Amino acid sequence: MPRVPSTSPATGAPTPSHFIHTTDSHFVDNAGRTILLRGINLSGADKAPVGAPSHLLQRFWEAGERGDASFIGRPLNLDDGSADVHLSRLKGWGFNALRYVVTWEALEHAGPGKFDYDFMDYTVRVLRKCKEYGFRIFMDPHQDIWSRFSGGSGAPYWTLLACGINPHNFTATQAAILHPEYPTPANPKPEDLPAMIWSTNYGRLASQTLFTLFFAGREFAPKCIIDGQNIQDYLQSHFIAAFGELADRIRDAGDLLDECVIGWDSMNEPYEGFVGYADLNIVPQKQGSTLKKGSFPTPAQSFRLGMGQAQTVDNWKFTSMGPKRDGTVTIDPRGTKMWADPDTEPDGVHPKWGWRRDPRWKLGTCIWAQHQVWDVESGAVLVPDYFRYRPSDGGEVRFIDDYWRLHWRAFSLRIRQSHPEAILFVAPPVFVPPPEIGEDLLKGRCCLSTHYYDGLTLVTRHWNWFNADALGLMRGKYSSTLAAVKIGESAIRKSLQEQLGYLKDDAKILGAYPTMIGEIGIPYDMDGKRAYGYTDGGKYKGDFSSQQKALDASLNAADGPNVLNYMIWNYCPDNSHAFGDGWNMEDLSVWSPDDLRPTSRYSMHVSDASSDALLKKGSGSASSAAASSVSLTTLAPAESSTEEGTLVQKRAGSRAFADWESAYEFLTDGARAVKAFSRPYPQAVVGVPTDIQFDISKAEYKLTVRVRPEDAPSRERLGLSPWALPPDDEAALPTEIYLPVVHYASEGALSDSPRAQSSSTRNSRSVKRGIADDSQRKSTDSFFGITSASTSDPLALFGKSSDLLSLDVTVSEGRWTVAGQTLSWWYPVPSSGPAREYTIVIRRAGGAIKTAGSFSTPYESLLERLSSCLGEWCSTM
Repeated sequence: MPRVPSTSPATGAPTPSHFIHTTDSHFVDNAGRTILLRGINLSGADKAPVGAPSHLLQRFWEAGERGDASFIGRPLNLDDGSADVHLSRLKGWGFNALRYVVTWEALEHAGPGKFDYDFMDYTVRVLRKCKEYGFRIFMDPHQDIWSRFSGGSGAPYWTLLACGINPHNFTATQAAILHPEYPTPANPKPEDLPAMIWSTNYGRLASQTLFTLFFAGREFAPKCIIDGQNIQDYLQSHFIAAFGELADRIRDAGDLLDECVIGWDSMNEPYEGFVGYADLNIVPQKQGSTLKKGSFPTPAQSFRLGMGQAQTVDNWKFTSMGPKRDGTVTIDPRGTKMWADPDTEPDGVHPKWGWRRDPRWKLGTCIWAQHQVWDVESGAVLVPDYFRYRPSDGGEVRFIDDYWRLHWRAFSLRIRQSHPEAILFVAPPVFVPPPEIGEDLLKGRCCLSTHYYDGLTLVTRHWNWFNADALGLMRGKYSSTLAAVKIGESAIRKSLQEQLGYLKDDAKILGAYPTMIGEIGIPYDMDGKRAYGYTDGGKYKGDFSSQQKALDASLNAADGPNVLNYMIWNYCPDNSHAFGDGWNMEDLSVWSPDDLRPTSRYSMHVSDASSDALLKKGSGSASSAAASSVSLTTLAPAESSTEEGTLVQKRAGSRAFADWESAYEFLTDGARAVKAFSRPYPQAVVGVPTDIQFDISKAEYKLTVRVRPEDAPSRERLGLSPWALPPDDEAALPTEIYLPVVHYASEGALSDSPRAQSSSTRNSRSVKRGIADDSQRKSTDSFFGITSASTSDPLALFGKSSDLLSLDVTVSEGRWTVAGQTLSWWYPVPSSGPAREYTIVIRRAGGAIKTAGSFSTPYESLLERLSSCLGEWCSTM
């Protein structure tokens, strides 16, 4: 019997064929097969409105004040054909799921209670388009540093004013670092924003105050009453109502719940604010994960800066060995305050937004001074441990239990009103284990949602020969920092895998539920943007070897015994070399129009996120930012096909797939380190996958599965006809393994792609396929039991799917067939007794594909030469 129930544990309703269960610490399809959800965040571009990347100061404040910013067009343009191109690419890379990014600002930018239903309807249209490609989606209520207007993304502009704050003065008081005003509003040079300095805003007054008010305002700011509510209730009720409206809209679409949208994340990367600070005169050592870089005031210094008082604060730089104090710097706001002027609200009522502020809440003065935490005149902190203990009962606070869990409960209950079967993706603060949550809320439909980045690589923008077990250090595994240091690539890869293992174990606090790494990725602008040709006279242009090593190490960490679900951060349709993902100089998109190969046919005009210099090199005028950067309407005949740096591409809309010569060319064009992120994995497993090994250099993949009697799958539960004459003990459904064409393309698939070749063309052979009946083939087309459609295999547009791959396959037991990029493997399921273990090893016939023009260091080249001379001995060094 399958491990999954025939009725939903949340509602008691019969489970349809497309239903995904969360049981036995895994996602499981309705037939009883373990499934892995691996995909990508769509998209980092969603953090800002169309045409408003974070470096642009023009119209930045005006749009917030008017409340008229439109997010329609984020993440995809549905009207020009480009959405099909992007989604075909994601599908072709093997992704089967998406984390769909939406900000509060996108829903309620026009004012409190004024929802953008046009954007919600647009979102429904995008979700339907994603459904056509078979993607499973969970929604992400995204924020960073609270809002675009406090240096991040998320909340609408009016929320800052509701908190009594004047965001125009953030830069002067350094209450937040704003990209478009960096380093000063009078002389901005946003291109000089240091890597990851945006994250230091978590240690600055604006973010600390806003999150404290959102999660714990009733406890720590009882005077902050607006429209008769404490500011905590005011903010939380609007946040929950906005996303509740979107959930209603998705429900009312009638064809998206559970079949496409399977659940909801809670708030992205929530922050504690001041809650838990033991002493406001010093920077806490274990509070959150705030990066020390640039000016770094203590909370007490931030209070004084916020009231316009000059302060001399510590300055930090980030070296290859981590943060290092670098003297001091004096910040002088010259009397400018972070707090809103009383004149902005005559008689306590805001003239535009309409709220009424309680008379006890005085504008123009720090709210923490109003609560007697510190004294403005003397600058002295009166209650250094004010945020350490609950004023209500004197108990020591536990943010995750006392505040975060209450908000999570209210948000989840509202989502379940609209989506009763929603899988609740529980997303506590970064690296913080979740609290215990009762089954009365989880109802058997839950997943731990956590994030992981290789912090050293992310901040230094360099793949280093050493690293550290940052998570183990934070959780007390080591007695000293030195003990956490890992030397050499092998040790680094092992450490990363161990750290993801810690996160996987956190799910046990919730119960036997799966774990999702909701964000994982690497920066592509490493080493001074060397891969973009910005250094060494352009010698290394197109060389993403360092990025490939870094990303392979991170994603390998999700393999091994962890066998984790993950969503890579991110796919940004209008990424550019100059400004990355269009947000705070982050450049983590796995694809960029700036990396499309040049052709003589077309010049591509990208959106406003791209650099002015690059835009000027294209012909014609720049396209509207409403486009997703790749569209039929943004193609024009090139005036100069040979000019270095001209942005060009071959095709845009789905009507021109033939402009790429092969599936291999389509999937590699514009992709960065594609061999690292387009990797083989089991999409559906009869039994439980216990180990995944993938050697990227050899294109060698090994999967180990454990099969128990209760793992026998049911074809009928997927809506398929019974198997009339199954072989002895053979499972009625196969294990399905995605095999990427970028690793396993046949010689025929490569013959039209002059940029790639087999490492050995001798003895290469096309895969020998077994025979599968129509019902088996239907199962292969979609492991979720959704009927096949033209979008289920967009690569079929390039030719016969049977000719796509060239494989050498060894199985410990069973038989296998291949269709497209999916290998189906049938093996026996024991009818009783102990579990059995099976393995499959997959290699490319003819050897790994070598990319023409690939780069290697002199050391790597030497090793290759030695290896050819000395054989296997060298490869084990």
